[in-house]
Amino acid sequence: MADTPDLPVIDADGHVIEPPELWGRYLESRFHSRMPRPARDETGRFGYVVGDRFVMQTASSLAERPKTADGKLPAGGWDPEQRILDMDTEGIDIAILYPTLSFFFPELNDIELHTALCRAYNDWLADFCKTDPRRLVGVALLPLNDVEASIRELERTVRDFGFRGAFIRPNPYEGVPIQHPRYEPFWQRAQELDVAITVHEGISDSLPTLGRDRSSNPVLQHLMSHPFEQMAACAGLVLGGVLERHPKLRFVFLESGSGWLPYWLHRMDEHWELWSSHLRPVKRRPSEIFLRQCFISMDPDDEIAPSVVQQLGDDNLVWASDYPHIDSPFPGAVKETLRVLRALPAASREKILVRNARRLYALD
Repeated sequence: MADTPDLPVIDADGHVIEPPELWGRYLESRFHSRMPRPARDETGRFGYVVGDRFVMQTASSLAERPKTADGKLPAGGWDPEQRILDMDTEGIDIAILYPTLSFFFPELNDIELHTALCRAYNDWLADFCKTDPRRLVGVALLPLNDVEASIRELERTVRDFGFRGAFIRPNPYEGVPIQHPRYEPFWQRAQELDVAITVHEGISDSLPTLGRDRSSNPVLQHLMSHPFEQMAACAGLVLGGVLERHPKLRFVFLESGSGWLPYWLHRMDEHWELWSSHLRPVKRRPSEIFLRQCFISMDPDDEIAPSVVQQLGDDNLVWASDYPHIDSPFPGAVKETLRVLRALPAASREKILVRNARRLYALD
């Protein structure tokens, strides 16, 4: 099989890196005294002060040495014209774009500031995507701890910018799990707008984060939190009845590997069969519900992905570069993925690299 794609590859999870000048240009002036500012904590680790909180120290320490040929952070994270050139280098046709610093805004206690930061980021991302709106596709950043504000912002970004998804964290916001009834109006409106709900973890200082209590080492925290938080969110959404109540809603679980999914679906099915009286809202097998409405992403070096396809089929796996973060090899992410998927039929590769992402994000 060739090392370069003969398909219009879709990157289901690429990232931007918010430039420092974003906040001065896009954030409402009354919030400027609390805008994100680079800083270091008492141990010397780099991060940002946002409002009265220091955030992102763990993530920034993991992002210091990206996998680029020269060790530099790719400028396509903040320069849209360079992003298009880098996509051409990789053989990526369309990139779905997610934040970096803004992952950590849910840690803020100030909902008014949080909402304003989301608006500013979304406005900046919309301008970023204007460089080539067919190839650069935005996903809305939302203050989910305010459901009504999230609905308004989702409506605005879909109507005004053509965004194709709503980004949320899997962690409990304000101690409230993702399947809680407070979110029902949001799920309903997202279903009506025909946008994907995209679930993406980031290590938190203040949000409950599975695994963070077991180690102060950022590598161990990252190792544990990404799959464990996604597994918990997946179980809550499926077994909590959210997906059955909203049968046209689409979810994707990003940047946690694909290998946990067959085991987790089997375990959820087993518990559903043994203790169905405790799960009365759920009438269908959890695996059936997931495979009907949900997707999971594979990374470029996800060697387990072919086994996932063998066990579950090829309709629910999408590909994600994670560019320009540390675990994205650039250039070479698509080439590495083609190597990993080389034993799969061409039709399966096409689904993973193109067709499934089109269904997920309603790009057709």
